[in-house]
Amino acid sequence: MKKFIRNIAAAALTAVATLPAAQAQDLEKITYLFPAPDFLPAFAPFQVARAKGYYEEAGLDVTWQIGKGGADVAKQVAVGNVELGGGIGDTPIIVRQNGLPVKGVALLGGRPLTQVLIRAESGIEDVAGLVGEPVGVIAYQDTTYYNLLAALAASGVDANDVDIQAIGAGGMVQLMISGDVTAISGTPDWAVAIEHAGVDLNIIEMDTMLPAMAQAILASEDTIAEKPELVDAFVDATLKGLNDVIADPEGSAAAVAGFVPQMEGQEAMLVEVMERYATLVYAMPEGQTLGTFDAERMSTVANFYLDAGIVTEVSDTPEDYFTNAFAE
Repeated sequence: MKKFIRNIAAAALTAVATLPAAQAQDLEKITYLFPAPDFLPAFAPFQVARAKGYYEEAGLDVTWQIGKGGADVAKQVAVGNVELGGGIGDTPIIVRQNGLPVKGVALLGGRPLTQVLIRAESGIEDVAGLVGEPVGVIAYQDTTYYNLLAALAASGVDANDVDIQAIGAGGMVQLMISGDVTAISGTPDWAVAIEHAGVDLNIIEMDTMLPAMAQAILASEDTIAEKPELVDAFVDATLKGLNDVIADPEGSAAAVAGFVPQMEGQEAMLVEVMERYATLVYAMPEGQTLGTFDAERMSTVANFYLDAGIVTEVSDTPEDYFTNAFAE
């Protein structure tokens, strides 16, 4: 258990996919930028796809790198430093107002990635109770920070009245266990790690406050226009990994544990994490295809952020923030 917690809290790593030279020559090179350490179970669909060779089957030689939160990833994608990257479905709403022409090209679930995780011993049972309390986020450039701001606004709380701390991916679990923060804007895998360390949590599901979204694969408008086959291949491979996680958590946990060194021997924990993701994040509304965005929901989120003062402008056309061309 301690090993799992240390792994979840470890510093960011850069993982580069390696292939035999002859095979790599036949594959198209691409760089994908994760918003947080790539060994986190939140990225299990990608790791399952890597372990099973889905990206190579799709004709891709992927280099994997680590960014500094979803908003930072979106910037790197927008300026062309990487072809694709990870954020949340909400991320384009945040960054496009700054002139960064980024769109979501696949949405990895129908519910929010983040929940507000509160130490139960604090006696706080809702977001409104966090006034004056230390609350952790990965970074002020991470979209989960903006989700927290929106959750506070929805609860009638001024963010200035909460001690929001950027504590990095490593601190999200460690400081909750130690009690140095009362709550975090976190994900199901962090909740599992914290609970298994003996800390009871009150988990506030984000979509009880706002219609936030799951992880998203992000691409620039230039990449979408100039390299659609590349985007399509990457999305297809990732969605294969996601479907495997949903349909076979035990087999997917074994694949991740055998492929990601930090997860070695953690199959049982990974199964629990994947099952939580299937319910809290991956579940799709009836009639909506896994991987796709809903225009009405995107518009609702954008207008919520505008009304809350988190963004200063939004597009009247929600499709400015996403395309379903690669996931349908």
